[in-house]
Amino acid sequence: MDFIAILSKEFQLRPEQVKAVIELIDNGNTIPFIARYRKEMTGSLDDQILRELSERLTYLRGLEKRREDIARSITEQGVMTDEIALQLNQAVTLAELEDIYRPFKPKRRTRAMIAREKGLEPLAILLQMQQPSAVPLYQLAAEYLNEQVPDVESVLSGARDILAEGISDDAALRKSIRELCRREGIVRTMAAKEEDSVYRMYYDYQESVLRMPPHRVLAINRGEKEEFLKVSVQVNDENVLRLIHNQYVREKNECAQQVQMACDDAWDRLIFPSIERELRSELTDKANEGAIRVFSQNLHQLLMQPPIKGKVTLGVDPGFRTGCKLAVVDENGKVLETGVGHFTLPGQTYEKEKSRVLIKRMVEKHHVSAIAIGNGTASRESEKFIVSLLPELPQGTAYMIVSEAGASVYSASKLAAEEFPEFDVSLRSAVSIARRMQDPLAELVKIDPKAIGVGQYQHDLKENELTGALDGVVENCVNSVGVEISTASPQLLSHVAGIGPALARNIVKYREENGIASRAELKKVPKLGPRAFEQCAGFLRVSQSKNALDHTGVHPESYAAAKMLLEKLGYQLKDMKNGGIDTIGKAAEQYGMDKLAAEIGIGLPTLKDILNELMKPGRDPRDDLPKPVLRTDVLDMKDLTPGMELTGTVRNVIDFGAFVDIGVHQDGLVHISRMADKFIRHPSEVVKVGDIVKVWVVEVDVQKKRIALTMVPNRK
Repeated sequence: MDFIAILSKEFQLRPEQVKAVIELIDNGNTIPFIARYRKEMTGSLDDQILRELSERLTYLRGLEKRREDIARSITEQGVMTDEIALQLNQAVTLAELEDIYRPFKPKRRTRAMIAREKGLEPLAILLQMQQPSAVPLYQLAAEYLNEQVPDVESVLSGARDILAEGISDDAALRKSIRELCRREGIVRTMAAKEEDSVYRMYYDYQESVLRMPPHRVLAINRGEKEEFLKVSVQVNDENVLRLIHNQYVREKNECAQQVQMACDDAWDRLIFPSIERELRSELTDKANEGAIRVFSQNLHQLLMQPPIKGKVTLGVDPGFRTGCKLAVVDENGKVLETGVGHFTLPGQTYEKEKSRVLIKRMVEKHHVSAIAIGNGTASRESEKFIVSLLPELPQGTAYMIVSEAGASVYSASKLAAEEFPEFDVSLRSAVSIARRMQDPLAELVKIDPKAIGVGQYQHDLKENELTGALDGVVENCVNSVGVEISTASPQLLSHVAGIGPALARNIVKYREENGIASRAELKKVPKLGPRAFEQCAGFLRVSQSKNALDHTGVHPESYAAAKMLLEKLGYQLKDMKNGGIDTIGKAAEQYGMDKLAAEIGIGLPTLKDILNELMKPGRDPRDDLPKPVLRTDVLDMKDLTPGMELTGTVRNVIDFGAFVDIGVHQDGLVHISRMADKFIRHPSEVVKVGDIVKVWVVEVDVQKKRIALTMVPNRK
């Protein structure tokens, strides 16, 4: 199989690009490293294309191995023919390969096998020929009577079993039937029991196989799993049988009638159950892919939310009976003080006053300017109390509601226990809430992505595929931002290209014992060899280094080129000490970019990347995004009225809309039909997690805690 030709066609890339990517991957290079530092070889392909290409390459290689295994099995059975070999070579999917292999695949004991053991195969062949006979069919069948088949009907039934299995094993026929069923099939759902549930809309429901959206597929799958629904695929039997009859029934005689009966049996007993399973599986796989894609997009946007830099932050983990846990962290996330406040239950005048004094003291002592409140139980009451306190706090102090998703998972983890052995679980949550407002990426990498709560039906998705996709998203985000070596946690470091958990621990241990004053010093870390250094060095920042290039995303392999570039344009490394060199980009254009690249001996993409780093050393791509909304007031659901205009933050994007935080503790839903004044296929075309959007209230149901919003004025 020519992988390069296939991938070039599918991804519309030049063959040399694909060849280079395959070689780089096979040589053990990571996707972030290839995307950032091997642009000349790949034609500047981004990490998303590289990951998709890598996944497709893995599939094709698996397909080729399966093709070889099947060919070997058929050959060992002594039944390989030129025709079968050609069919195997032309198969482009695993399903097609399995269809070809079906007749030769070891089977459990079938009715056709039993019929062959009874000596009925010659009669089956005779029936299939459908030639006119001088004697009635029952006389032909009578010749096969024996102790095992004592009557003519048993003989004919056994012969039909052999024919039915042969028809069912016809790869070309199955392909045609599969396409017909995919095109015309209907998914039908019925109630499995008389009990109200969230699946009520599916108690008597049907939809085309072709048109069923991923979120409905996953919903009915869960309903079936929880035994609320019965799910089936319905097709027009007449259309399918016409297809089978046209291929196998050639005459109008008694033999042909037997063949037709075998066709009907093959469809009803053998082909349809298999095709139904395949279609259900196909729908689930597509829904799985779609849901993972949405989850990945949401996770990427969540991790890449702009940090709130330079603010000492008070984290509040709300609670009722046990009180609200408080934690103050400095600008770098270091814990300065913790405490507990009781201000969420009715009454408690004395406790509320004590909490007021405590929080004011903490804010003033540590110069707190931002307050992060978790959105879990008692969040609403906590928010009201903090807002009532704001006028008594230093001017400019503001708060933000922060998603607690995954905070409890982290707090109870071994990792949190190692990081904060002196704190109880809820105090760890307060620290995590404060830190995830300061720098979402650095804190959220400590949590299993599946626990962060930005997907749909994630517990129903294929575990390995979901984990692989989300790990790729985390890796991409961490490496695109870069990591400061002096402060990074082991968990953050473990996602840097070329560094795993064990090596991350070695780096932290070495840092604590010796300090790390330059990128070159990383080579002294145990087990961090030349290969790992090559992959990770460009993504690590060493702000304490005397070499200004160690503060940037310039890879050490390009240091000589960067210095030559500076010299040619009349600059020195010391010019970067007070920040970037703003004028170097214009100087390079005046000199001539192509001329510069040729004289220095690097490609144009690398030259542009070096220039960008010299202009803005260690630039954080998150800085270009809209900043999170810090609030100074509070709303209640009862305050909302239809038509009210609000500003909110997109919390989650799903197939049928987006949930938006509008500051009332309960997120509102913007249905896909209310997201734009034109047709859109998916909400992700309009919004992403973390977006700041303007919305209007459509409807409020306080009892059910539902808020309907629109992003289009006058769209109800």
